[in-house]
Amino acid sequence: MFPKSTSGKLTLCVLTGALTTAVAAGPALAADSGGGHAPYKGRVIAKTGLLVRSGPSTHHRVVGSNPYGKIVHIVCKVNGENVNGNPRWYKLSDGSWAWSSARYIVNIGKAPRWC
Repeated sequence: MFPKSTSGKLTLCVLTGALTTAVAAGPALAADSGGGHAPYKGRVIAKTGLLVRSGPSTHHRVVGSNPYGKIVHIVCKVNGENVNGNPRWYKLSDGSWAWSSARYIVNIGKAPRWC
């Protein structure tokens, strides 16, 4: 039932590790899948609206915007360019999978996980 050769044991270890990784990563990958919304939410507090960018800094291309008060779905957070004292950037899942500065988003519920 169990492999007796060294290569067979190595293969079994690799496969066991891959299965363990897949099972552990399952919930995180499900939250980040393209079909649904991310598990975290926030509300835009920038009075003039919030720009959405292709990366976590103001040097990245603007790909959209969200109006004041809009509820956005957040996948995760990273440290990026400091915006008015806040280095956090949120990856948004609202159809764009793009980034906005956390300086202008207030969390609804728990804070997003790190990317």
